[in-house]
Amino acid sequence: MASGTDHLLEPRLGASGPSSTATCEIRNVSKAYPGTVALDDVSLALASGEIHGLCGGNGSGKSTLIKILAGVENAEPGGELRVGSVARAADHWSATTALNAGVRVVHQDLGIFPELTVAENMCIGAGFITDGVGRIKWRQVRRETQRLLERFEIDVAPDAIVGELSRAVQTQVAIARALQDEDHARSGLLILDEPTAALSAHEVHVLLTALRRYAAAGMAILFVSHRLDEVLAVTDRVTILRDGVKLGTYATATLDEERLVELIVGRKVEAVLSHLADAPGAYDDDPRHALLELQDVWAGPLRGVELRVQPGEVVGIAGLLGSGRSELLRCVFGDLPVTRGTIALDGRQVNFRHPRQAIAAGVAFVPEDRADATFPDEPIYRDLASSVTGNYWRRGWLSDRAMRRDAPELLGRFAVKAASPSDAMSSLSGGNQQKVVMARWLRRSPKLLLLDEPTNGVDVGARAEIHRMVRAAVDDGAAAVMVTSDFEEMAMVVDRAIVLREGRLTRVLHRDELSAERLTHLSHANG
Repeated sequence: MASGTDHLLEPRLGASGPSSTATCEIRNVSKAYPGTVALDDVSLALASGEIHGLCGGNGSGKSTLIKILAGVENAEPGGELRVGSVARAADHWSATTALNAGVRVVHQDLGIFPELTVAENMCIGAGFITDGVGRIKWRQVRRETQRLLERFEIDVAPDAIVGELSRAVQTQVAIARALQDEDHARSGLLILDEPTAALSAHEVHVLLTALRRYAAAGMAILFVSHRLDEVLAVTDRVTILRDGVKLGTYATATLDEERLVELIVGRKVEAVLSHLADAPGAYDDDPRHALLELQDVWAGPLRGVELRVQPGEVVGIAGLLGSGRSELLRCVFGDLPVTRGTIALDGRQVNFRHPRQAIAAGVAFVPEDRADATFPDEPIYRDLASSVTGNYWRRGWLSDRAMRRDAPELLGRFAVKAASPSDAMSSLSGGNQQKVVMARWLRRSPKLLLLDEPTNGVDVGARAEIHRMVRAAVDDGAAAVMVTSDFEEMAMVVDRAIVLREGRLTRVLHRDELSAERLTHLSHANG
């Protein structure tokens, strides 16, 4: 499979390979939860100066292994962990042990404090600079933060509130915070769990270049990403997990993207992508047949956007962060006020002032951040039922029994891998959580699907399942509007794409014009 970002990634530095000195050793680590074995006797080693990829499908055990290394979860008795000179039985490895050993983790959940400033976030963990009586030296804190921001090419002020920044900038801040300790950059273990999921191509390039620099200084880096082109570009070796079992460790130079897909999902890449082979139907631009129509819409950063979407069609929204791509979905869903222009659904002008009105009209919305779409502490069966709670009222009470009764069929229909419908949503892998979100909406048979990065952070197998769900819905007469920063995926999946730049629609591309390279060029081009 060709990569849409190959031109952004330089060849791996240090082609002679990593040092032979093992900085991190994981020996015979296992972890079981009620009803499932997350890790089964997994062993691997990371060398000093190595960038080591960890790949596997959702539910393969990657996140569990990271949590054990970070001391967040305890392994079963019998395994061992060593980072640098610190060694412990795996079931006695704690967060304090990990910190003292030089383990630094940037999770998918970034662990940042949105109500604090960038400077304050940088100081949490590293400590604030104080004077002799314990007062914080704010001028020096800001100066040191500015130095870090410049070093990592993050264009934001030290006093900026982190919660007001884009997801991409928040990710960069979390990475810079993890890497600010120069000593650990030369001796510890840095774990990055999907660090590039919300980053633009330039930000990816900056991050991967920084990782290479730290590896060259002697650090061991465990790199987890579903973006396989990045894994192939930046790592020295790759370990594959499937269903909690280590399949093997491979020199990256011996792999290509097709072979990686085959190892991760257990079948050829052609089988994974076969659902994309069918050509879409001819596009009908007759406004009388439009399911969704935007005319001269101004909302947030959007400036006079015109768009028609027909039943049976998947339309992609291409654009960089800040282009207005997410805001376009939000204004249709009633989550962002339209200040000028009109929106029509099924031929009728609508002015949704709240998402409840959009949902009642047959609109479904999957947001970019799963944290905004799930109830992590609730049972899976309740999450599945949350979009149709009216079906479960019994004499003034919501019937848990009825929700539990319907859940197994839904989990099977939408290929959700779960030990039990009664397990908490947070027990599922990211890809399975996303499939639950999709299942929750699709059981309503919506007219219009609004999808903001629906496959962000999910493996190629789960991605294929989500694509199938979307295509099945539009084949039944719905329409879908999809935002994705993965232009290669967009070129394969959508029937048409529009390009947004600075809030304005600049191009419309039909199926035979679509390519990742063209979408990238048009999203960046001026004029």
